[in-house]
Amino acid sequence: MFDFGFSEMLVVAVVALVVVGPQRLPKVARTVGHLLGRMQRYVADVKADVSREMQLEELQKLQKEVKAQAQDLENSVRKQADIVESEFRSAEQTVRSEVEDTAASVERMTAEEMPRAVAGTQPVEPPQGEAQSQTDRSGS
Repeated sequence: MFDFGFSEMLVVAVVALVVVGPQRLPKVARTVGHLLGRMQRYVADVKADVSREMQLEELQKLQKEVKAQAQDLENSVRKQADIVESEFRSAEQTVRSEVEDTAASVERMTAEEMPRAVAGTQPVEPPQGEAQSQTDRSGS
């Protein structure tokens, strides 16, 4: 705290002995020691208070930064969700219009055209190799 050397402390002790006297010197030294101790504790308390205030300010700044980042993230997620939703609605409208067009064309078909359209489709049969292997398995 103070930058005293041994020789300087010796000079202070001799001056104190002369000024205070040998009988009251121990009592004065004890009182000065108590006062110095109180002063050191007070300085330490002030340092701790300042340190806590600085940490509180840092935490408040950090909290603001985290809130700002969370808000940015939320905004970007909402934008992406809006984009996906608009694409979904666009696809839904396209599918609905195609279904409506197909339904309208089916309704326009006459009774004679319908059986021909259905007859034009053929059922899908499995390849020959698979049919034989299925019969082999069932026969075993």
